[in-house]
Amino acid sequence: MFVVTSEEMRRLDRLTIEDIGIPAMVLMENAGRAIAQEVLRVAAVRGGGDGGLVSAESDGRSQGVEHSSNAVDSAHRRECWLVLAGKGNNGGDGFAAARHLMEAGLAVDVALAVPAAELEGVAAAQAAIAARFGVPCLDASASGVPLRWERYSGIVDALLGTGAAGPPREPYAALIRAANASGLPIVAADIPSGMDADTGAVHAACIRAISTVALAFLKRGLVQHPGAEYAGQVTVAPIGIPTSLARGENVPVRYVNAQTAAAALGIDPHRSRAADTHKGTYGHVLVAAGSASMIGAGLLSAGAALRGGSGLVSWALPASLSPLAVNRPPELMLAPLAESPLPSHHLTPDQAAAATSPPRSRFTAAADSPDSRSSAVPAGWAAVPPQALAGLAASRSAMLIGPGLGRWACDTAWLRRVWEETRCPLVVDADALNMAAEATDFSAWKAPEGRPTILTPHPGEMSRLLGIPTAQIQQDRIGTAIRYAKEHGVVLVLKGACTVTALPDGRVYINGTGNPGMATGGAGDVLAGLIVSLLGQGLPAGEAAALGVYLHGAAGDRAAQLRPGGPASLLAGDIIAQL
Repeated sequence: MFVVTSEEMRRLDRLTIEDIGIPAMVLMENAGRAIAQEVLRVAAVRGGGDGGLVSAESDGRSQGVEHSSNAVDSAHRRECWLVLAGKGNNGGDGFAAARHLMEAGLAVDVALAVPAAELEGVAAAQAAIAARFGVPCLDASASGVPLRWERYSGIVDALLGTGAAGPPREPYAALIRAANASGLPIVAADIPSGMDADTGAVHAACIRAISTVALAFLKRGLVQHPGAEYAGQVTVAPIGIPTSLARGENVPVRYVNAQTAAAALGIDPHRSRAADTHKGTYGHVLVAAGSASMIGAGLLSAGAALRGGSGLVSWALPASLSPLAVNRPPELMLAPLAESPLPSHHLTPDQAAAATSPPRSRFTAAADSPDSRSSAVPAGWAAVPPQALAGLAASRSAMLIGPGLGRWACDTAWLRRVWEETRCPLVVDADALNMAAEATDFSAWKAPEGRPTILTPHPGEMSRLLGIPTAQIQQDRIGTAIRYAKEHGVVLVLKGACTVTALPDGRVYINGTGNPGMATGGAGDVLAGLIVSLLGQGLPAGEAAALGVYLHGAAGDRAAQLRPGGPASLLAGDIIAQL
């Protein structure tokens, strides 16, 4: 399923009309019918469902309730809906929807936010057809014009579409505020009015819909928060713009859920296996994770790698920490690394200074900033020569580094050597990301040529990598991920609701699985272990990352359904159990 910007949508719309030859009136007629179908569904089951996104792409038909039968006409005869219409094509869609709703047996009024004389083109044509059809049109163009909201069963928001920029002006803003205050269910046409179609940012006046009908394609703002919250349940409705056109125009962003995963990723999301394979077929991954106070991070990451389908998984730990891994799964192999602490008189001046100084940071974040580092002579991971870890990785299919490693003096220099000497595909997570963030020259670190690298930051870690506030990242998660992946030549997994996976070539995958119960300690460790497992099995880095995110969220959804306490009681181990 493609996810488009407002500019991409305009281009696809124009190409459909001018190059393919489908008239704009046909597209608008299809849009109005799709909106009407969703209104009928909402009217039939008021408040039904639990939100989410429904795709009509898989079967070529728009979702909703068919309204050609007398039974439907009878069921909705007492419903009365108000269509709020603007001057553009979004308003024209609203007029078309009103006509289809009246044909289905609903009473319908259209409240027009501009004088009728300002309507142009196909929107004016649809308004004229609706008038001849007998659809009442109310003048709401003057700010403060009263509407009798109590008369209506629900509202269709057709005020502002993807072409709108900036905060809604009057009387649009007043109509939006009044619609929200009415308490009536609102179905939004294409996007909620007042939402940025590209970023999901919302203005002070923004429609809060229970349902949004995305016309032709998802818009980026519908899969980024807070826009996703304001949109409610989202249905993608075909209106005649071919999916092949988006493919031909190289629209780079795809949405991945159960219905679209195979087509979006171009791989089998079920990971079917041939009969004549063996454990060597599915890779041997190395997990460098865990420390004395965070041994569980290593257990979770390595356990997820096993459940992810790796033929073999080795857990690399400093030898002194090996006794802490006594309760590891029996299928998990240990790879103890000898520690070689340098005597204090052998420390370089920089190491000596770092060992007695507080950790430095070029950007101060909130409470999720890097934890304190030991100022003692190196021990544990600090005493593991980085070339020893890189050498161990040389015989592995892929390596994960970072979950629960902890922090220590000179750890950034330690990580840089691991980075530059590790030749197998690499996944970098958690503490390793925080180490990298403190390198002012991280963009200049040289990875072995051709080595796939995946970074998996949450927004706080991303803020440290970029040196900007988390809130700024959250304002445009997709754009931020795209720019970073291209500039650094890595696959970037920006975690959170609707996790974004961006590839260096510009392709992006937006994840549609997962739930708030997965906001629990260790869930990120599980994701990192799952991704390295898929990477070690030979999947390309971008597909391994995107599929890992999808499978992780789907497992979390299954786990949440099984918990008597619901999503809030979910643990990271529950996710592994459902992989």
